[in-house]
Amino acid sequence: MAAEPEALRRAPTSALLEALLAEAPGAEVTIDWLIERLGERGFGMLLMLFGLVAMLPGVSAAAAIVLMLPAGQMILARPRPVLPRRLGSRPVGVRRLHAMLRRVAPALRLIERGIRPRWRTPFEATKRVVGAVVLGLAAALLAPVPLSNLPIAVALMLIALAYLEEDGLLLVAALALALAMLAATLFLAWTMLSAAGDGIGLW
Repeated sequence: MAAEPEALRRAPTSALLEALLAEAPGAEVTIDWLIERLGERGFGMLLMLFGLVAMLPGVSAAAAIVLMLPAGQMILARPRPVLPRRLGSRPVGVRRLHAMLRRVAPALRLIERGIRPRWRTPFEATKRVVGAVVLGLAAALLAPVPLSNLPIAVALMLIALAYLEEDGLLLVAALALALAMLAATLFLAWTMLSAAGDGIGLW
């Protein structure tokens, strides 16, 4: 795996993405290429990417299933994410990635102004905790609760940003939000299932 340059390792997430796309070897890159170049930030970037995808209607369930892979690897404290060959070798258009970055970069830079490394936490333990919470959020994305994917996706992206920027304060807040989202989703799913069961006389 190529070592991540120090300047990029400490660069803000938005700057890292811009530099990464600038050195793309062609019109398309694979997900494996992106992960290799991101180095230790690979997990955080995948969480952010699939958090964005989870906001889109109709594909949140697919994003949830894929999210379970890096989440499980984080729980096992793997050094970087490894995706199945069929998914990792999937090509992604660089122009499409540039277009996506242009849309999210202004908001990302605004958020980054208030983010900085603080409240450092043990790296391996933090990775395992984040992985466990992300696994729960991925499962919650599969719950039959209308529009629940939006707040869950926001929680995923906040966790990703806090993890990427090593901001322990933001991470604590994001994890608290995620746990609240999990509790609310479970409650709503149980309420809907109970109502459905009462309607057909199961209970």
